[in-house]
Amino acid sequence: MPHTATLPLLLKQLRLTSFSRHWEGLLEQSTQRSWNSAQYLTALCEQELADRHSRRINRYAKESQLPLGKTLSSFDFTQVPELKAEQIEVFATGTDWVHQARNLLLFGASGVGKTHLAAAIGHGLTEQGIRVRHYTTTALVQQLQQAREQFRLEDALQKLDKYRVLILDDFGYVKKSDQETYVLFELIAHRYETGSLIITSNQPFSEWDRIFPDEMMTVAAIDRLVHHANLIEVRSDSYRRKAAIEQMDREQAATISAVIPPQGEAARADQQGDRTPA
Repeated sequence: MPHTATLPLLLKQLRLTSFSRHWEGLLEQSTQRSWNSAQYLTALCEQELADRHSRRINRYAKESQLPLGKTLSSFDFTQVPELKAEQIEVFATGTDWVHQARNLLLFGASGVGKTHLAAAIGHGLTEQGIRVRHYTTTALVQQLQQAREQFRLEDALQKLDKYRVLILDDFGYVKKSDQETYVLFELIAHRYETGSLIITSNQPFSEWDRIFPDEMMTVAAIDRLVHHANLIEVRSDSYRRKAAIEQMDREQAATISAVIPPQGEAARADQQGDRTPA
């Protein structure tokens, strides 16, 4: 006859960590609620699956290298009047476009919030069990170039396949040496119709010949990216410029307040001066 004293060890060997933590508590609950054996086992299985899902989401969030705090709730859409929150929520909460290996291209001037939007979409996808990896494009290109020099480029590209979505941030800042151009094109070709890319760029397609100096390569890269893609243009004044101006205004106001007292205090000081005996 089985002995329950061995149960914790058996559960550990089976790697049922949630079973191990919750079986006693759920057993007591099942007795109180008059569950049968099948109901008790079902409750244990549901708890195990829920805990595994939570651990998986936490692992995906950690490996994504997404900037912390850049979520949809923290993005100020009032600063981008032509862009609606619903346009971005579709990509953050829906996964059909990922399963279809579609791309998302975010264009706009520097500082308008493209990185924030891309990161917010990434955070939303990881919460739904989609593996995402954020890179600055320059850093990833350098990593792939190093792999190419060691004759491991194909292996490096295949390792990236575990991520359903790759975020290539600051696409327009890539150096355009022949070697870096080559590995960037190889990445785009490798992901074509197999995995999704989210790209942020401050340069329109008409300027991409600065990234791909070869015209045929430029056309081929753009063709692969836009074949299954959604394009969003983010139009706004630079957030960073606005923040710098606001900070400057606050500092100037603080300086003026320190030198010139408020009007009420100045008046009181004058009155006290009038009452001072000569």
